[in-house]
Amino acid sequence: MTKLEGKRVAMLAADGFEQSELLVPKQRLEEAGAKVDVISLRTGEIWGWQKDDWGDPIAVDRTIDAVSTDEYDALVIPGGQINPDLLRADKDAVALVRDFYNAKKPIAAVCHAPWVLVEAGLAKGRKMTSYHSMATDVKNAGANWVDKEVIVDQGVITSRNPGDLEAFSAKIIEEIGEGLHERRAVA
Repeated sequence: MTKLEGKRVAMLAADGFEQSELLVPKQRLEEAGAKVDVISLRTGEIWGWQKDDWGDPIAVDRTIDAVSTDEYDALVIPGGQINPDLLRADKDAVALVRDFYNAKKPIAAVCHAPWVLVEAGLAKGRKMTSYHSMATDVKNAGANWVDKEVIVDQGVITSRNPGDLEAFSAKIIEEIGEGLHERRAVA
């Protein structure tokens, strides 16, 4: 039996997700035995961003309005600049993130994806990291920003950039294995 056999993970993404920040954690989670669904704002495909141009599309498994936190063990939000900006502007996406948090399930956000955590009101009082250019945004939301490859604060996992993806993915797997974070306060 693999470490995450029987576990389900939602990857919340929209057009403009950083290609590697979705594909690497998805692959590592699947290698660990988890079933990973790409959740998005619409059906069909969403397009990744790779370096300086559009990357490859990926199929959307389910839309936000068709999922419940009860169906999943964790939530992962890839970065990129476009993706988290679209997600943080969508009230249903923000509500889904808050629902995962209130269900005390692991939430992981990399690069610019902590913008979505900020919008959901989950940054205040938390130790976090992000892409360096948004450190001020995270600090202004009340978080203690730290320049480190991966930070975990009561099941909220954040990382800085694609160079941190192996550590980020390993920490997600570890946190899912630990289960619910009962001591986490509700937002």
